[in-house]
Amino acid sequence: MKAKMFIRNYIPRIGAMLLMLGAASVIGIVFLRLGLPETNIAIVYLLAVLLSTLLIPRYLFGFITSVLSAFAFDFLFMEPHFTFTVNASSYIITFVIMVVTAFITSTLVSHTKLSEQRAQESEAETKALHRLTKSLTDAADIHDIAGIAVRAISSVTCTRAGCLCFDEKGVPEQTFVQQISPEKQIQCRLTDPESFLQQVKGSSKGAFKGTEFYDWPICGRETTLGVIRLPREEAQHLNKSQERLLISMIESIALAMDRFRSAQQRIKLREETEQERYRSNLLHSISHDLRTPLSGILGTTEMLLDMTGEGDQRRPLIEGIGRDAGWLYSLVENILSLTRLQSGKLVVDKQIEAVEEVLAGALGQISRRYPQYDIAVCAPDEPFWVPMDVKLISQVLINLLDNAVKHTQPSGEISISVIEDKMNHQAVFSVRDNGLGIREKDLPHIFQMFYTSPPPHSAVRPGIGLGLSICETIVKAHGGTITAKNCANVSGAEFTFTLPLGGI
Repeated sequence: MKAKMFIRNYIPRIGAMLLMLGAASVIGIVFLRLGLPETNIAIVYLLAVLLSTLLIPRYLFGFITSVLSAFAFDFLFMEPHFTFTVNASSYIITFVIMVVTAFITSTLVSHTKLSEQRAQESEAETKALHRLTKSLTDAADIHDIAGIAVRAISSVTCTRAGCLCFDEKGVPEQTFVQQISPEKQIQCRLTDPESFLQQVKGSSKGAFKGTEFYDWPICGRETTLGVIRLPREEAQHLNKSQERLLISMIESIALAMDRFRSAQQRIKLREETEQERYRSNLLHSISHDLRTPLSGILGTTEMLLDMTGEGDQRRPLIEGIGRDAGWLYSLVENILSLTRLQSGKLVVDKQIEAVEEVLAGALGQISRRYPQYDIAVCAPDEPFWVPMDVKLISQVLINLLDNAVKHTQPSGEISISVIEDKMNHQAVFSVRDNGLGIREKDLPHIFQMFYTSPPPHSAVRPGIGLGLSICETIVKAHGGTITAKNCANVSGAEFTFTLPLGGI
């Protein structure tokens, strides 16, 4: 392969150089027969060096041509002829000046030609990139970008370039597009996408050199978007200028694909946001419309219970209606809170409130729903004033007490307490039950939205996993913390949250 490249690239150049020197020698002999001085013949050789350098813009060939022309001039036209011996010192000076002049001339011409060649290559690269970029702006999708890319690359590098796209997860597609003629593209099948992906990821920087293709990755900001594929036999013959242009085109293709993917993600995010907004509005409307009749049902149920004796057969039915209505009312309140949280409408309006009154309000609602439960209360003897949004904190207490009731038998113990932590300048609320406790695997997740654990017994309705998540959000909005743990020496769980005593 190297011998063929040498013959193809250098033999014609060497032949052209020797032809120029031969022509200069023939002209020199003619000048000598005409009796012209040696200086004219030297100028002819300088002209041969200049023409050779114009045809072959390489410093090495310019230097070799300069040296050969000087030796040819010495051999043919300096006395004694047909030897490299010089009798007169003036001939030596002439020889040296000729070598230096020829070398400087060839160097300047080579430099000019190379600069011109690079300028032409740069202009061609700029035009190719401009055409590619202009075409990419009209692409409809990622596969359209791939088709435009292989057409542009095939026109400047080789005729059978291909492009394999990756999906949003970075997995290669089953097929890739390949240019087989200036006007025709086909879809080729990738035999083993998973193996191909591992090979490309495991390759070093630059192209992955496979048995059939050389693959250049198209790298986006976060992941690989695809690869440009060139047939192995054609990729091996790319020169440096073509490789540089190929890399520039791949970068433009990556920007186009990245821009398209980003636009797709923005559209998807916008659609999801719209759907979420519609869902929140729907939930808010439905929950708001349900709350009013549920309040009426709960009030009517309490009145019927007051009008019904303990031995009345209708009393268990009324109590069941009350429990179900209370469960629904609690669910509606949590859904309304969820919609306010998701829409950013949760505003904490802190006021100095008496803790005893807040506890009494929460306990009153729980007692009306679950009259069979006795809840122990431990609060400071003296009035304890805490800055809070009384409506939101009441919801936190109701949710925690409701959760304790669901996990405790009517004969069990439930307690709520509040103390002042003077060291940390905060109020500490605790709700404790003696149910089965929290499973260890559930502890890290119980405050996550929609996370639920199995109910302790079949009579308890499973929740939807909103109550504790809403509690955490409300407490954090107040600047406090909330934690959960299992009781140390007895069965049951304890939920504790804190509220700072300053900050109004």
